[in-house]
Amino acid sequence: MFEKIDNKKRLLDNKRPLNTVAVENLKKYFDVELTYNSNAIEGNTLTITETKVILEDGLTIGKGKSLKEHLEVINHKEAMDYVYDIVSRDLDISERVIKDLHHIILKSINNKDAGEYRQSNVLISGSKHRPVEHFLVKEKMVDLVEWYNSNKDKMHPVQLAAEFHFRYVYIHPFIDGNGRTARLLMNLILMRNGYPITVIRTEDRDGYMKALEKASTHENLDDFINIIVEAVNRSLDMYLYIVA
Repeated sequence: MFEKIDNKKRLLDNKRPLNTVAVENLKKYFDVELTYNSNAIEGNTLTITETKVILEDGLTIGKGKSLKEHLEVINHKEAMDYVYDIVSRDLDISERVIKDLHHIILKSINNKDAGEYRQSNVLISGSKHRPVEHFLVKEKMVDLVEWYNSNKDKMHPVQLAAEFHFRYVYIHPFIDGNGRTARLLMNLILMRNGYPITVIRTEDRDGYMKALEKASTHENLDDFINIIVEAVNRSLDMYLYIVA
């Protein structure tokens, strides 16, 4: 499953140190791509062009677009910058990092719940999976971080990132913003292991959601891991094309 991306990862590693101009261009590209797609998966209606204008020109989009959608773009970019900072300082995933990342995602949108574990039970529309009861969230998040620390030196990094993403959304620790936070945490793990930013495309949303549902209800992560592998493969292709 991982042979193709392992080969491409070796090719990329052999080109390090990467050209600084190319790296900066790739960062700008993925800032827009990840922000647009991750928000669109959650229902944000801003187009990729509108997202780019907000991020690169600092303009506000009007004509029927809500302030909430605008803030989702601004916050997601800031959350990405936080992930870059965590990776550059060689810090790792912890409850504090998870809560801080979530706080950035929801600040000025829902300040009450930003960075705070949910205090009520939730249902997920269209899913048969019921996330853990609210009084178990803290315990399960401690377990998740312990699971990560126990497996980060044993599992293939892409499998680790994919399974962490799944385990996180299975708990559904916050009232809102779980999907965006999960995809950023997945990228934090990938980036710590030398992989490029990886984007789940909005056009792949249906398969992505079905794979998560299958993993949640049948304890079968194969489809979900395959989706993440293909997303990593696309990003590696992009990097190899630009730094060739």
